[in-house]
Amino acid sequence: MAEMKRGFATRAIHDGQEPEGLTGAVNVPIFLTSTYQQQEIGKHKGHEYARLTNPTRDALEESLCSLEGGTSAHAFGSGMAAITALCTMMKSGDHVVCSDNVYGGTARVFDKVLANFGLTFTYVNSSVAERVAAAIRPETKLVHIETPTNPMMAITDIAAVAEICRARGVELSVDNTFLSPYLQQPIALGADIVMHSTTKFLNGHSDGLGGVLICTKPEQAERFRFVQKCTGGILSPFESYLLLRGVKTLAVRMKQHDANGRVVARFLESHPKVHAVFYPGLTSHPQHELAVRQQRGFGSMISIELGSLENANRFAKSLRLAFLAESLGGVETLVCHPATMTHAAVGAEGRAKLGITDGLMRISVGIEDVEDIVADLGQALDSI
Repeated sequence: MAEMKRGFATRAIHDGQEPEGLTGAVNVPIFLTSTYQQQEIGKHKGHEYARLTNPTRDALEESLCSLEGGTSAHAFGSGMAAITALCTMMKSGDHVVCSDNVYGGTARVFDKVLANFGLTFTYVNSSVAERVAAAIRPETKLVHIETPTNPMMAITDIAAVAEICRARGVELSVDNTFLSPYLQQPIALGADIVMHSTTKFLNGHSDGLGGVLICTKPEQAERFRFVQKCTGGILSPFESYLLLRGVKTLAVRMKQHDANGRVVARFLESHPKVHAVFYPGLTSHPQHELAVRQQRGFGSMISIELGSLENANRFAKSLRLAFLAESLGGVETLVCHPATMTHAAVGAEGRAKLGITDGLMRISVGIEDVEDIVADLGQALDSI
């Protein structure tokens, strides 16, 4: 089996997670140590200090690298720490082209923090590949896209944008948080780097923060290892363990998320109180065919338009099973109000340009019995 290309679920359970050598434990232990004994000056067993390496984090990074089909993976303390580390590849004067409808925290760190160090950013509708090409300048070093976007669920043609980037000598990074490597493989489509907030579907249990960058080139690996060492924003051993635990069930969870998401989206599309549904799995979505081509499924992220803040609040207050909460990707159904939660920092004018109204709600469909999810959303909608 070691010489064969094993299936996704098999790799999720086994890659990077050999039985522990001393006891034969089948789960990777949590190595709670800040330092390691050295046999003599200049001689050790591969570990010197916990900021540099930790066996639990090493196992996690090997696992995530395998699942995304990269050459190395680098785990950080949060998704935002991973995004910040991504931009350390650049220097003052360099330029980034970014999807205009990214997570609000991504735009915030770009515009409010990294811009202070001389980086510049241009936001474009990356679902139109020609707009990405037009935004690239001689000083552009990176194109960063989300697909699907948060929260409007727009799809970017990864292969088309990757071809543009290769021709212009620009690297492409893809935030794959919404779909996970089970449903989308950006590196296979030409991406240079894949980013995740591991807090979401990779962890899957709403109990740990994290972020990861998966690379395809030795120079990227060298850079991100150096950033981990120097800045110290690494993932803790305990949260590495939680994430490894979550990844083991990623395949089965994503199958159920996807199945439930499709049922819920069709229900919402038919409900008279819902003005619009944003879900690439619906044939009414303008990029449905692209989603079919580049994704293995459609996932469980759905946004709906309810017409007003008053309607959105009535809906949210009436939920009995689902939780009104930040974040996504947990086993439980989570409902978010982007205008006051994930995209509050974008400002009213910015939200208006992106179509993020006060009546927009984002739903992360969980893996509960889908009949119960539908019943809860239905009774909450009936309260409007």
